[in-house]
Amino acid sequence: MKTCFVFLLAIFSTGASFARSHHHSSQSGQSGQPGVFDYYLLNLSWEPEFCHSPRNASSEECQKGGRGFVVHGLWPQYTDGYPEHCSNEPGPSDPSKYLDFMPTSWLLQHEWSTHGTCSGMSADDYFNTIHRAYSSIKIPEKLAKPAETFSIAPSDVKQAFADANPGMRTEDIAVSCGNNYLTAVEFCLSKDKLQPMACGQVRDCRANVIRVAPVR
Repeated sequence: MKTCFVFLLAIFSTGASFARSHHHSSQSGQSGQPGVFDYYLLNLSWEPEFCHSPRNASSEECQKGGRGFVVHGLWPQYTDGYPEHCSNEPGPSDPSKYLDFMPTSWLLQHEWSTHGTCSGMSADDYFNTIHRAYSSIKIPEKLAKPAETFSIAPSDVKQAFADANPGMRTEDIAVSCGNNYLTAVEFCLSKDKLQPMACGQVRDCRANVIRVAPVR
């Protein structure tokens, strides 16, 4: 189940940018208690794929340009399934502090209300944790800022990240794709120390080969 799917029509009709597909696990979201979950899933979305579509070209996110992977979210997960909307705690006091690694203020608030409230942290602690997780991932040179579209097997995307990040294995990584294009790479991280761990039930791209849109 893709957690943002139910929001897509509303997102596109209101012009909110950065609609992305989540593919957590085989189960749908569940109500939960803050801090009660098993691990995190860090989603790094491939921004050029989103901005490749003419309908998104004028969005706030795509006006910036020049970026490859950006943070979509850090999602608390159960072994099978995931919690969401765990409380009504307010979002970050100053969202602009986090826009160097997340694309828009709208996405910040959405990620907080849907996923961050399940972390058991305050909003600012949660986004600082996202920054720490994001900063721990080294982007492979081939996937940093490609100037031209190229094709690659999802398994080779995983291997590239594993090679670039000592201690990370391919089973700790999931690849997301849509219409045979790369849309995101996800990393399963331990709840306490944000260490790579096997992804288990997280869905993976089933295409044999996917295209990677270039950074513009």
